[in-house]
Amino acid sequence: MPITYEHIKTCKQTGARLGIVHTPHGSFETPIFMPVGTLATVKTMSPEELEEIGAKIILSNTYHLWLRPGEDIIQEAGGLHSFMNWDGAILTDSGGFQVFSLSDLRQIEEEGVHFRNHISGEKLFLSPEKAMHIQNALGSDIMMAFDECPPFPATHEYMKSSVERTSRWAERCLQAHQNPSKQGLFGIVQGGEYEDLRRLSAQDLTSLDFSGYAVGGLSVGEPKEVMNRVLEFTTPLLPHDKPRYLMGVGSPDSLIDGAIRGIDMFDCVLPTRIARNGTCMTSNGRLVVRNAKYARDFGPLDEKCDCHVCRNYSRAYIRHLVKSNETFGLRLTTYHNLYFLLKLMEQVREAIRNDRLGDFREEFFEQYGFNRPDAKNF
Repeated sequence: MPITYEHIKTCKQTGARLGIVHTPHGSFETPIFMPVGTLATVKTMSPEELEEIGAKIILSNTYHLWLRPGEDIIQEAGGLHSFMNWDGAILTDSGGFQVFSLSDLRQIEEEGVHFRNHISGEKLFLSPEKAMHIQNALGSDIMMAFDECPPFPATHEYMKSSVERTSRWAERCLQAHQNPSKQGLFGIVQGGEYEDLRRLSAQDLTSLDFSGYAVGGLSVGEPKEVMNRVLEFTTPLLPHDKPRYLMGVGSPDSLIDGAIRGIDMFDCVLPTRIARNGTCMTSNGRLVVRNAKYARDFGPLDEKCDCHVCRNYSRAYIRHLVKSNETFGLRLTTYHNLYFLLKLMEQVREAIRNDRLGDFREEFFEQYGFNRPDAKNF
């Protein structure tokens, strides 16, 4: 397989695991956070800056790249790595989430999904075979199977039907995959909050021997307590010798809690999206730098952060840029937020090495403010 998982250590305190994922474009330690570059770019960041802050793998999106510029153009350029000048690993989402979240007019059938282009209104059709064709053309290291991502909440009856369809689509994805020696393919376990359906989905997908497994259908509006409970009974169902990926999760508390529950890989647009609104992640919690109280604050965004932004620019200056709609201000807040999460995952890995991730969680939550009654999360 082009994607392999090497287990290094299990934290005695929590059961979290430290490992290495090997890909055709480099290896990286896990647990890891993956910045999201939906349209073959992490918004406001250059590939050189991503490398500078320690990013080893980024995520791009099949649906959006299919619409523009088109997978044929990217393939002609030599694939996504060449097209965007990124030498690290790339994971591509199948487009399933976007089909179900961006299009109000959609019709699901056994062959696939009919829907409308969210930009032009044009009628489109996406199937497991089409999703594989696009991702093969993009040349990502890790491809995702095409699945249905139902909303939360959904009835048990609907979710059961959806899980069964996702399993059938997963098998079709494996059959349609044209480049298995160079591109790994992950299956996606669905089932909502229902333990019996998660078990059913995991049994179906692990029997198909994917390169790795994702837990989908979480971080879609459910309380974090529900997400953690679902992870507790889902991740033990996944193979120990393959990567485990929790899709769409990027808040600091959820990254730590996910790692404790056996997750290896995470992604989310959260750090870049809130950065564009002037919201920053710091060791003391959320900081909205555009607020007036920072107009004369000449300290760094985070005194405990050693990123390029915190070493060179003040809150007052960044606030001025953000309030003035200057792109440089958004670049600075984005750089800092991504650095913060990548550094956090480095600290998580170190805590696993030292068998103290539970202690680290308590220390981080206390300093960040998650334990306060008035705590403001993302």
